[in-house]
Amino acid sequence: MTILRKLSEEIVPLSGKQGLVLLVVIACIFQFTLFFSPALADEAVNKAKVTAASALEELIINDSLLKEAVMDQEAAKLMNSDPTVTETEQVLPAPVIKIIRTSTHTITAYNSEAAQTDDTPCITANGFDVCAHNEEDTIAANFLKFGTKVQIPELFGDRIFIVRDRMNKRYSDRVDVWMKEKSDARQFGVKVAKIQVIVIEETPIVIEQPTIVPEAVPAKEIAKK
Repeated sequence: MTILRKLSEEIVPLSGKQGLVLLVVIACIFQFTLFFSPALADEAVNKAKVTAASALEELIINDSLLKEAVMDQEAAKLMNSDPTVTETEQVLPAPVIKIIRTSTHTITAYNSEAAQTDDTPCITANGFDVCAHNEEDTIAANFLKFGTKVQIPELFGDRIFIVRDRMNKRYSDRVDVWMKEKSDARQFGVKVAKIQVIVIEETPIVIEQPTIVPEAVPAKEIAKK
């Protein structure tokens, strides 16, 4: 019996379920080969079965507790981690201004008045309505194509003008800036400054978008449900 008990203590913890089967087999061997008394053999087998059943039950409980602990640890990691992670990217255009050429010209200003233009003072030579647009970004120039973008840094900083109008044919090298108010045009007067013909290119930039990850539910709460 002492030998059987020692074998059961060594086999069950080390081998798990396979050890239980081996233990029962050893008990049967004891019954048929080592014991002369059937009563002692039966007693040994019964004790082996009880020991094996108890060990199996303990093994199942420990396995269940271990799985629950692992799930709780994983849930805790998710709850303690930063809930925002980068998931997607969005490409947006970033304007880049390139200077094509620079030249010096006489700069004047005008308004939408019939005396300064024609009988349709709000409509430019290319059909653009400056009065409806109501932004001071239109210039008249005979030496530049319609739609050309221009900057006059010395007078207007980084403002971008677009060629939408023409001047009298005798002003072949002059730039006329459209202004809303007549008083502003008079105050501006006549100036000489450098103009920059520019093009605007759009370069893609990448912007990361955070995505909120829902909080993890602990394993115990899932089991309750």
